[in-house]
Amino acid sequence: MTGILYGVGLGPGDAELITRKAARLISDAKVIAYPTLAGGDSFARSIAAEFLGNDVREIKIDVPMQVARGPAQAAYDAAASEISAILETDMDVVVLCEGDPFFYGSFMYIYARLKDRFPTEIVPGITAMTASAAALGLPLAARNEMLSVVPGPLPDAELRQKISAADSVVIMKVGRHLGRIRNVIEGLNLLDQAHYIERATLPQEQKMPLSKAPDSAPYFSMILITKEADPWL
Repeated sequence: MTGILYGVGLGPGDAELITRKAARLISDAKVIAYPTLAGGDSFARSIAAEFLGNDVREIKIDVPMQVARGPAQAAYDAAASEISAILETDMDVVVLCEGDPFFYGSFMYIYARLKDRFPTEIVPGITAMTASAAALGLPLAARNEMLSVVPGPLPDAELRQKISAADSVVIMKVGRHLGRIRNVIEGLNLLDQAHYIERATLPQEQKMPLSKAPDSAPYFSMILITKEADPWL
């Protein structure tokens, strides 16, 4: 007998968007794990804070903010080792993940290391992409339209190709790439159809046309492009 590994999606930040199932699992958890960035606070933990028990054991997955993949892989290796030792004692572990565990979610790296050894269950969460579309009042796709999700760090030529090929586009991981991405979008004559949003669903949420966006963007920011006006009508 072993414990169950739960990957629990928390949604984009507003704790009221946590699903009932996720809230129940977090409230009942004896052991939780969550990512932190370079020794800082954990956004995932802050979303779930009101559901945590007083005696819950906490495992921090300290992920370095580096382009090189080696340090992050080492952090996930260490976390997987600590989590597996607990699962082997027949205790469940709930891993918290911003957004959805399988949509650019940090949980997938723990899952890949442990899925063949322990029973697992994934609890999906609302993605920042859909939360941002709701906040902006921009339906992402209608009828037979094609939606593309594009990582902002891609090279300019690849960005141009992927943006051009889709009817609607969500650009994630904007951050320090904002100015470069905006130049690419302007070069495609799509600046008027592009919208910027940061920290969706949080009190600090900011949304505006991309043309008015600041030059520096936080990590939790994205750009949405809809090429047709009111395509759902």
